[in-house]
Amino acid sequence: MQLTIRHKTSYAYDMPVDFALQKLRLRPLSNVMQTVDDWQIDITGGTIEASYQDHYGNHTDLVSVIPGTEAVDITASGQVTTHDKAGILGPVYGRAPLWHFKQTTPLTAPGAGVRDLARALGKFKDPIASLHDLSNAIRDALPYQTGVTNADTTAEQAIKIGAGVCQDHAQIFISALRTKGVPARYISGYLMINDIVDQDAAHAWAEAHIDGFGWVGFDISNGVSPDEKYVRVASGRDASCAAPVKGLRMGPSNETLIVSLQVQQ
Repeated sequence: MQLTIRHKTSYAYDMPVDFALQKLRLRPLSNVMQTVDDWQIDITGGTIEASYQDHYGNHTDLVSVIPGTEAVDITASGQVTTHDKAGILGPVYGRAPLWHFKQTTPLTAPGAGVRDLARALGKFKDPIASLHDLSNAIRDALPYQTGVTNADTTAEQAIKIGAGVCQDHAQIFISALRTKGVPARYISGYLMINDIVDQDAAHAWAEAHIDGFGWVGFDISNGVSPDEKYVRVASGRDASCAAPVKGLRMGPSNETLIVSLQVQQ
């Protein structure tokens, strides 16, 4: 399936910006699950200063905002042909070793809530079935609801709130697996939703490393493993490591952000 994607991030400032730097993880890479046919990033109000592959294997662009600007637009767009591999990326490894993905982070630090949900893993005799059981348990405990959590909400905080979005579901899943010594990581990307072209944000899911399979994806929010409707863009130990756009700004200006996303066949 060939998907056409257009992802625009627009920043507006109430006064000229002295300095700002944005880190972009907006370029998907080809793998067994997808072939990138065409992709580009267009920027107004800023300049790409450097591009590199980070320690998670993500293509990363560093963008400096033009001093004095009051608006920055970042548009990532292109076509990707996807392949249904039942969520199995396989034994694909970069510079980050597997033990790195067993380590906790501030966003995924486990507490009583995570450990309680981790019981859904059972004895892990059938790893794939156990991981789907965990996914179902998380979704039952935290129905999908926007506006109740934010980018800084931790896995434990989301459990206490009792609702969340794909970021929260993925981070709880990751945290629960790490309590069992299973390597797990966060994935950001895109999802084609039937009959819905315009979306408010990119999507997120998780990958677990399973002996005999390698990395296997689980979309907790939708209760499935990624198929041909998914485009994988970036990975990391939690949402902050795989954020599509992340940066810093100096000066007294206030910022407003608008994101628009279209994913269609």
